[in-house]
Formats: sequence, C-alpha cells, structure tokens
Amino acid sequence: MARPYNPPMNAPVSELIELLSLERLEDDLFRGQSRDIGTKYVFGGQVLGQALSAAQATLTQPRAAHSLHAYFLRAGNIEAPIVYDVDRTRDGGSFSVRRVTAIQHGKVIFFCAASFQDEEAGAEHQLSMPEVPKPEDLEPAPAIPPEKLALLPTKVQRWLDRAGPFEFRHVYPRDELNPPKRPPFQQVWFRLSEKVGDAPELHRALLAYASDFHLLGTATFPHGISYYQPNVQMASLDHALWFHRSFRADDWLLYSIDSPSAQGARGLARGQIFDRSGRLVASTAQEGMIRVLAP
Repeated sequence: MARPYNPPMNAPVSELIELLSLERLEDDLFRGQSRDIGTKYVFGGQVLGQALSAAQATLTQPRAAHSLHAYFLRAGNIEAPIVYDVDRTRDGGSFSVRRVTAIQHGKVIFFCAASFQDEEAGAEHQLSMPEVPKPEDLEPAPAIPPEKLALLPTKVQRWLDRAGPFEFRHVYPRDELNPPKRPPFQQVWFRLSEKVGDAPELHRALLAYASDFHLLGTATFPHGISYYQPNVQMASLDHALWFHRSFRADDWLLYSIDSPSAQGARGLARGQIFDRSGRLVASTAQEGMIRVLAP
C-alpha cells in the first residue's frame, strides 16, 4: 500500500492512518498494531482494513480491489499485534487474487480473500439512492448525560464517550441504551472527520474499516435489544465487501442498511454505500452472532 500524504490531523484520524500502515516484515508478511476503542476485543473493521492494506501492498500491477470476503474465527486481543500472511494466489491477465491470514499468539483469528481488477469499461446500472435528508441537515448525535454514562461498564463508557476518526449522522436515530422495537432498516451518513491524501488504496482500506460500524446492529432493531445491554452478546462471523465505483472516505457517504433475517442466534445484514451524488460506490453483507442471555 502506498504511503499516504499525511497533513496535520487530529489524533483519532492520524492514529487510524498509522493503524492501516502496516510494518512489512517480509515480502508477504506484515505486522499491525491494535487500538483499544472501547470494544471488548479487537474491532472487526480494524482487521478488515489491515488485511486489505496487506493484500494491496503485494500487488505488482496497479489494480483496484473490487471484492473482499472474510471470516472472523477468534476474538482478537487488543494488547497484542496481529501478523498478516499474504498468499499471492493468482496474477492473471486482468485479475489478481490474494488470500490473507491474520495470526495472533500462533493461532489464526481471521482470513479473507480479496480480488483486484484492471480498470475496464462495460455495461453499467445501479439501484437508486434512498431519498433522505442531506447530512448537513441532520444533527450530530447528542452526548450521553454523564449520570447515564456512569452506569455503564467501563469499556462501553469509553466507546460511547470517545471522539472517533469517523463522523456519523443518523437519518433515524435510535436510543441504544433504551432501544425501541422498529423495522430492520437504517440510513447513516458518515465520513472521515478530516481530509487525507488522494491514494485510492487508502480510501478503500478506510471504507473497509468503517463498513463494520452499524451493519450487524440493524438486525437487532425488531427485537428492541442493543449491543450495549449486558445480557446481549454480539460478534461478527463473516463480512463481504464489494467496491463498485471510485469514492473518497473523507466525503459524506450514505450507508443504507437492512436486515432480511435473524434466526439460530445469528443475524444477517446488508448494506449499500452511496456518495452524495447518488452513485453506488460499495455494497456489504455480514452475518453475526446475536445471543440474548438470561438475566
């Protein structure tokens, strides 16, 4: 992955850029650090972004990622680095494929396959972007009152009280501490909170990171439950991401998400990501574990 242009940034953005800029140990072996952002284990989006960064760094031709398919096998330890082993599975006339295995403490915690393609012209169509308010017409989420925040576990407090690298504006906000039952749909505008360089590889890694926010949570909407409740266990099992068109992660993007099914302590969620002009730039899908424990 090309080293990004690095203007002065706020700490969360600069930390994320550093997080996605892996240390190269060998030609196809990389090491990434982790950040404690308030989740119990390593955030899934971090592993997605780092794995894509590792795969991109092994390309010998300027090909763009068009799909990534991943499985989360074990929870990652925030306190330890993660080693990414890249297999150069194929370099064809138009496509390249990389398999990436993430290893921690000698065990595989994640693996994925990523496919890359030369730029080509062809037939085009897309679904239309939902009609929603513009991001500047939506209010940022209000801060949680300190007295409510103090009642939550320390990790959850840190997650809710931190200023992350991405800004989110929900079209239909939901109170995650007292979630109502509602249909499994949501639209969220998001963007990196500061401008970064123009390298498309960086923006794809940033989108991979951000694509893990809000996705599985949509499957909890009909049930009136939330990740923040102590009797609810949630974890990503797999994640798919398709890149359709060029975009910038530091411009507003609309994440339109639905959940067609939940069953067997698992939920499925799908997402479409549009830029401000209505271009469909990426699609996602994820299945995750959702368990509600007895009090």
